[in-house]
Amino acid sequence: MMDEIDKNILNEIQSDFPITSTPYYELGKRLALSEFEVIERIKRLKEDGIIRRIGGNFQSSRLSFTSTLCTAKVSEERIGHFVQTVNHYAGVTHNYLRNHIYNIWFTFIAKDMDFIKNALEDISMETGVTEIVNLPAIKTFKIKVDFEV
Repeated sequence: MMDEIDKNILNEIQSDFPITSTPYYELGKRLALSEFEVIERIKRLKEDGIIRRIGGNFQSSRLSFTSTLCTAKVSEERIGHFVQTVNHYAGVTHNYLRNHIYNIWFTFIAKDMDFIKNALEDISMETGVTEIVNLPAIKTFKIKVDFEV
């Protein structure tokens, strides 16, 4: 179970993770904890499945990449193979099963849209799933999403 200290750590690391050679020490200073306690608590939160990963979020377009949202209509017996095939691509950042006729949704980031289009064709050929839809953004809206714990 999480206590107030765990919640405070989660609130701190969502959008303001210190970029220093000693980030857990810096977090500890902010929260009046030792570096060791911060590390141990984050380790436990990760083991408990509360924290999935700690990593950077990058503005793909500012790095000259393109991104898109994709969806596919996948029969139940093909879902496992389809998801495994999609997840093989390093540029797939999210992959979700939805209760909808288009039941698999994923985001794909790559150097250019041609790479994504070719990858989607390859995924279709590999899995036999023919209804894959590429939904590139016309306009991007970025909002800061923090979850107060």
